Amino acid sequence: MKIAILASGFLPVIDGVTVSGFYRLQKLSQWGHEVLFFCPDYSALAHIYPNWQDYTGNIFPGVRVVSLESKAFFVDFERDVAWGSYRQVKRELAEFQPDIIHVDEPERLFVSFWRLAGIKFARRHQIPCVGFFRTNFLEYLEDFFALPKPLLASLHWALKKIIVYVYNSYDVTLVSSTITRDKIIALGIKNSLYGNLLGFESEKFDPDLRQDNFFESKYGLSPTGDRVKLIFLGRLTPDKGWDFTLSLLPKLFQKIDKDKVIFLVVGDGETKEKIVNKLADLKTNFHLFGRIAPEDIPELLANCDLHVTTSEKETRGLTIVEAFASGIPVLAPRAGGVVENIQDGINGYLYEPGDENDFVEKLTCLVEDTTLRHHMGLRGRESIQDKYSWDNTIKNLVNIWQEQIKSKAKR
Repeated sequence: MKIAILASGFLPVIDGVTVSGFYRLQKLSQWGHEVLFFCPDYSALAHIYPNWQDYTGNIFPGVRVVSLESKAFFVDFERDVAWGSYRQVKRELAEFQPDIIHVDEPERLFVSFWRLAGIKFARRHQIPCVGFFRTNFLEYLEDFFALPKPLLASLHWALKKIIVYVYNSYDVTLVSSTITRDKIIALGIKNSLYGNLLGFESEKFDPDLRQDNFFESKYGLSPTGDRVKLIFLGRLTPDKGWDFTLSLLPKLFQKIDKDKVIFLVVGDGETKEKIVNKLADLKTNFHLFGRIAPEDIPELLANCDLHVTTSEKETRGLTIVEAFASGIPVLAPRAGGVVENIQDGINGYLYEPGDENDFVEKLTCLVEDTTLRHHMGLRGRESIQDKYSWDNTIKNLVNIWQEQIKSKAKR
């Protein structure tokens, strides 16, 4: 099969969309498919990503990554494709002649290209063109736009119209969460198709990676002793719930002796300085690791005791299943796609969004009760098994593509 994929981002930027995109390409190459992959060019961010060239050109057999002219995005560590770059997309598609076109985050690409990515070419050549709903941008507006409520409401209305129009233009809208599927149906998207489509390298995540003095020997931390290690893993951006996290620390330390815990923050982004300033008084109880290579994440998670997220806007939550595979429980809000994997009180806790008392109470239980954490970690690992391996999830995607090709051929 010849597959053209248009994506809003790729490695070396690290997030759920880019990491899953990389492993998708790797598997498709191993299975003998040909792939033409379009993404923004990251050469302008070479000072942040000196290895950006590792992810462009012929990165796997049969897979070619085309880095399109790009422009600055809202945050300093990402890029968007530039409007004029679509001319290159058309030339490359004409030469490649794909059997199907797949578009990740088509609403973001629509705003960048000012056109429906892939649609016109697909219709002309009578091939399927599918969109993949990856990010609920509507929920992020208030995090990134400090506007008066009437203006914010108007922007929300306009963006909703764009999103519904864009996705309904594709043959099908893929979605990896039943909760998110219900949300987009309510928005007015009529062609949704749920599938187990997002995975991780399950074989690399293992509780047995835990070792004595791990953080002291690998990262040079002062002795952590028996302190409970809380890991916050993800982008340091407003949409990840950091204002809520930082605001409840005084209440948390009324319940928990701060010397019992150590906060490990892994990621980077525009709220980094705010986090550092707020947690500066914790000194040896707080460590900011910045960006960590994906291959180091399994070892990092296995040597922590609890994964905490306060993000209420995840469409799926890849770090949740990674934590479970590492044998540690999760504390998260009862909101968004993370709810699908967390069984409250079984493999982790769900707190009511915005409820500081509920958050503090449940975190306190997890910090104080080693046995509870251990049992929840075991049940978390059992709950995912091999369900989210890349082999399974990408086979599901390939099957959908093949069905779409067959369906289009019958028309």
